[in-house]
Amino acid sequence: MVGYAFGPTAGAVSYNMVHSYIFAAGLAALGLVWPLLLPVACIWAAHIGIDRALGYGLKSVSAFNETHLGPIGRRR
Repeated sequence: MVGYAFGPTAGAVSYNMVHSYIFAAGLAALGLVWPLLLPVACIWAAHIGIDRALGYGLKSVSAFNETHLGPIGRRR
């Protein structure tokens, strides 16, 4: 969400990077070496999954309420 302070494109890119399973999986892989990271990776992946289940997908650069799952908010 901090990325949106730098504009909609930077916000969407930063939001989509943080809400990607790739980075959560990478953190889980590091958790095999440093066990304290594994629960963090699981919580992060669960957060992403819950967002998807509630209809909050990856953000579009065109508008904050446009996602790859469709529009969110009152415009639905």
